Amino acid sequence: MPGAAGAAGAALTEAVGRRAVVLDGGLSNQLTDAGHDLSDALWSAGLLADRPDAIVAAHRAYYEAGAEVAITASYQATFEGFARRGIDRAGTAELLRSSVALAREAARQAPGPGPRWVAASVGPYGAFLADGSEYRGRYGLTVGELERFHRPRIETLADAAPDALALETVPDTDEARALLRAVRGIGLPVWLSYSVSGDRTRAGQPLADAFALAADADEVIAVGVNCCAPGDADAAVALAARITGKPVVVYPNSGESWDPVRRAWYGPSRFTAARVAGWRAAGARLIGGCCRVGPEAVADVAAALR
Repeated sequence: MPGAAGAAGAALTEAVGRRAVVLDGGLSNQLTDAGHDLSDALWSAGLLADRPDAIVAAHRAYYEAGAEVAITASYQATFEGFARRGIDRAGTAELLRSSVALAREAARQAPGPGPRWVAASVGPYGAFLADGSEYRGRYGLTVGELERFHRPRIETLADAAPDALALETVPDTDEARALLRAVRGIGLPVWLSYSVSGDRTRAGQPLADAFALAADADEVIAVGVNCCAPGDADAAVALAARITGKPVVVYPNSGESWDPVRRAWYGPSRFTAARVAGWRAAGARLIGGCCRVGPEAVADVAAALR
């Protein structure tokens, strides 16, 4: 018999197989709007050590808005990144596991019925570099080197028993291959989502080839895109469903553009819940928002899916 976390993961997998599930929105913008400084290289992961209460509050805001899945603050949390701050491997492992516990606490605090699941975020290698390369990929590392980078934190996050792993904002197929190797046999549902530009990954590979990598991966319950322009998500959802035959995950950003030098967003927001029906019709079963998509927009998504 599976334990409680395993049963919850199975329940999430079953839900994704039959209906659309609401994801949360951008964690960083919620934290920034609450007055927290995310300007260092650890970004929102820095608050795992400094202000865990703030992370709970941010997750809770999304659950209260109607999100059924919270994505943890571990996107930019790595052994190497915390080592730069003087935190040893044992301390980092504790912080990684705490990211799952904090989301669980938010689910416990949020009023009203569930279901409420937790997906542990596994961001790309470029997030650790904190230089914008997560939007370019092609780091000059082999697939094996990338797998060795990702595996320890994936295993640590899995040890905290989230309901799923979110392999997210993946910019190229080399990193996707590495991540898929690292989660093989992990015992958790996984989704794989790329950051894209048009019909290609951020590194320039055709999306059809990128999605196909996960078609036969048993661990992967959904494939899709995140942290891209909403317009790019429209065509990507249908393509991911056709190529893989799996449910699709989609959580684009606001449509504004990110300046990695100034570390600021600019341009108009294009995220609207009016797109949700089209995504669902095309095969999307995990639907939410990424950067600059807040609780109000997530509430609109939840309403549209109801």
